[in-house]
Amino acid sequence: MQKILLFFFTLIIFNYTVSQDKESTIQSMYEDVDYLASDKLKGRKTGTNGEKKAAKYISKQFQYHNLLPKGTSKYYQKFKGKLQSHHSKESKKSIKGYNVIGFCDNNQKETIIIGAHYDHLGKGGSGSLNAGKKEIHNGADDNASGVSILINLIQQLSDNKLYNYLFIAFSGEEEGLLGSSYFVKNPTINLKNVRFMLNFDMVGRLNTKKELAINGVGTSKKWKNLLKKANKAKFKLITSESGIGPSDHTPFYLENIPVLHFFTGQHVDYHKPTDDIEKINFEGMHMIKNYVIKIIEESSKIKNFDFQETIQESTVAPVMNVTLGIMPDYLYDGDGLRIDGITKGKTAFKHDFKKGDIITYIEDVKINNIMDYMKGLNKFQKGDKTTIQITREGKNVIKSVVFK
Repeated sequence: MQKILLFFFTLIIFNYTVSQDKESTIQSMYEDVDYLASDKLKGRKTGTNGEKKAAKYISKQFQYHNLLPKGTSKYYQKFKGKLQSHHSKESKKSIKGYNVIGFCDNNQKETIIIGAHYDHLGKGGSGSLNAGKKEIHNGADDNASGVSILINLIQQLSDNKLYNYLFIAFSGEEEGLLGSSYFVKNPTINLKNVRFMLNFDMVGRLNTKKELAINGVGTSKKWKNLLKKANKAKFKLITSESGIGPSDHTPFYLENIPVLHFFTGQHVDYHKPTDDIEKINFEGMHMIKNYVIKIIEESSKIKNFDFQETIQESTVAPVMNVTLGIMPDYLYDGDGLRIDGITKGKTAFKHDFKKGDIITYIEDVKINNIMDYMKGLNKFQKGDKTTIQITREGKNVIKSVVFK
């Protein structure tokens, strides 16, 4: 009888401890996002005081968790870049930013890189999808969420002693992957010892279906089985093969390092002032954090973690002279490109496209993914007419469109 009572008492204590750890982590995540996405940082645009305040906050977290400074000036790695005009190859102006880098040295042969960008759009301008006056774009999901998961992984990963860990908060992502590209060209560790790189970009909006997009699963033959084996939370995984994408894993893939990019999907607040903390799913972030820990633990059982190139039609997105003004549904994994949102006043809005429509053809170009969509639009100039085939509620509809 005593043994049974002791067992149940131990079980209660264990469950209580797990619950307390979860509450503590979620509170920590909330505090991270609350600060990084606050108005006082004014949108964390690269080269501004808001970016510097964010970098200082992250470096303090690295110091608190006893990470070794791995920048060129303590935790900071300064870089310079040039903003490019979307309409010409002439540079507009130079900017400087700071990557924040901390290292956990467990005296292991291999290192895992954990990355997330902390910069955002400031008060809007280029890249903003806000039609109104200039306002602070706080970027709670994009990407205070990713930085928070990075910070809250530090202690647990450092303690497991399976690898060395390099934690990098990148700046300049919104300006064209400036910080991550600079780091890869000027690494502060030997990249040949890196087993893989994990990137968190927009991971704060896990939906009720638990749909989690993971890009880059083709960059190693080991990923697919590993992701499945570690998926104890039963996420609905929506995967893509390519190591190329509009986030900071791309420069690492181009250095022959296996990568994964975690992403909870696009939403109507993307690149708008409404991307605020009230809409963040912290329970979901906690689940993703635990999933990543499990992935890393399971990966240590694999002897040779291979890299492989992925099939990529183009590493550069086509320059488009026209747009429909839609938001693609990046969690959709069927045929065609499903519309997740429509910008008022734009071409799609004027021609009565609706959320949920699936674009299957732009004139004679079959649309299977976002790159097909961009290539299809690349053929046209303002004033041109074309036909776009969509599937709406299971029926094919052909729309005549004039690009304004």
